[in-house]
Amino acid sequence: MDENISVKHLVSEGKSAYQQGDFLAAARAFDAAADAYSATGDALNAAEMSNNSSVAYLQAGEAQEAFRSVEGTPAVFARAGDLRRQGISLGNLGAALEAMGRLDEAVEAYRQSAEVLQSAGENDLRAYVMKSLSALHLRTGHHVAAIAAMESGLEGIEHPKPQQRLLKRLLSAPLKLLGRSSDRS
Repeated sequence: MDENISVKHLVSEGKSAYQQGDFLAAARAFDAAADAYSATGDALNAAEMSNNSSVAYLQAGEAQEAFRSVEGTPAVFARAGDLRRQGISLGNLGAALEAMGRLDEAVEAYRQSAEVLQSAGENDLRAYVMKSLSALHLRTGHHVAAIAAMESGLEGIEHPKPQQRLLKRLLSAPLKLLGRSSDRS
């Protein structure tokens, strides 16, 4: 019982520090919670805390630590059949790789994330990942791929906001001119 309270306290401490903008403290609290969950054999919650830690490290500008935290988590979620969290962790992996300058690997992680999230029916999360992929393509000078990725991300959203509908119309024009479709992202 004391262990459970202690882990919950670490999680709460991490969330509080994150909300206050103390990202390193948040990451350390999430790391400690991940270790505590691992010690009790709770691999899923340990992986969840490692993902939280990764996001906090990225916010703190610590890309290598973010990568270290998230590296093995997609496989943990895959083994458990948890597509949603597998997709999220692959997106977090992509973000860490991108921050480290490992751009080709980041593209692949984002693509895998989008595929898994689509399989999970998580279209809004998939759209967010495709937005990240699009931004990475823009950054690396792959403009058509950037447009295709953004359009593809908007495709599955069931109830797009007005800005998303407008963006989708705007993005489809260049692809039509080039004779391409979003399935080539």
